[in-house]
Amino acid sequence: MTKKSRDAFTLIEVMISVVIISVVILALLEMQGNSTHIFSGLKKQLKMNQYTSFFISNAEYGFEKKSVDMDELVSDFKVEDELRRELKNIKVELVYQELNTIDLREFEQSDADLSEGDMSASDSNLIFEVGKTVLKTGDSTSGLMRLRFQ
Repeated sequence: MTKKSRDAFTLIEVMISVVIISVVILALLEMQGNSTHIFSGLKKQLKMNQYTSFFISNAEYGFEKKSVDMDELVSDFKVEDELRRELKNIKVELVYQELNTIDLREFEQSDADLSEGDMSASDSNLIFEVGKTVLKTGDSTSGLMRLRFQ
């Protein structure tokens, strides 16, 4: 018997290598699609965080239900013209929900019970209001816990 010399791949070897390369390419395409999806979500979240920081810095808003343009929220800030033009087109709905109210008058002590280290009668007229403000834009929302003294 004579031995044949192998100068080429068999059909089975070529088919197996094509399948392996196809699986690797599909895995890479799926990873690219997932990273694109994650990146777009992070980009959206970053913009919403920026809008929320504008909102937090403006004390006039937040304790009422109101619709406002983002441009109105940043009217007191020095913002680049390009960003200001972008913000003019963004509508924000502010929704405030009161969660709890603590009235210190309920805990008021009589004048005879007050010692020198205790809170004075004028301090006990404070009312603490705990609430939640939600900023809603077209495709994102952001929530904040708020504390107000009255």
